[in-house]
Amino acid sequence: MELLEYVTELLRGSLGSPWLWVIVFLVSGLDALLPFMPSETTVITVAVLVGPDPPQLVLLAVIAALGAWLGDCLGYTVGAAAGPRALARLQRGPDGIRRYEWAKIQVQRNAVLLILAARYLPGGRVASGLANGSLGYPPHKFVPLDALGASVWAVYSVLIGLVGGAAFADEPEKGLLLSFALGLLLVGAIEIGRRVRVRILTRRRAAAGTSDNGVRVKP
Repeated sequence: MELLEYVTELLRGSLGSPWLWVIVFLVSGLDALLPFMPSETTVITVAVLVGPDPPQLVLLAVIAALGAWLGDCLGYTVGAAAGPRALARLQRGPDGIRRYEWAKIQVQRNAVLLILAARYLPGGRVASGLANGSLGYPPHKFVPLDALGASVWAVYSVLIGLVGGAAFADEPEKGLLLSFALGLLLVGAIEIGRRVRVRILTRRRAAAGTSDNGVRVKP
């Protein structure tokens, strides 16, 4: 709690500096290639500290969305340039390989849903951008869809921070904790929904006698 209070006071002191917006922009963008970058945490924290200040919150959402969108486009470009074979070799550890393989399947089945929703899953943005680029998903479709997804994500993060800041206006540390808890609950709900959807689709394919690739299985 003491560390959280220290970080909060540090960020509070930089609210009037333009460097704060540079940090938000860079962290939101780099998260598309470096999954350890705390993009959502950064946006939520700044929203909590800004409080109910509509102009500042709108600016925060715009900068976060722009950074996230450009970062995703960069990830897409890297994926398109490297190709699937090179990316398969670059994946580090079983988790990286698993996320990329999962993203490849999602691109083949439902690229739109992947582009819009993958950013809410751990490592999802990295896998989505690389997979869409390496598998040749059309850029004229990816760019506007990702802009929509980045905008929704930015507004969602700002609103979560606003709720925490409004609930504990005089105690931003508690506001941060509430915001992070809300964020975790929402991400958990999305993950549960994804797993339920996968199970339903798997059962439907099994009932129809098809494999995961849509090939008819002989009885």
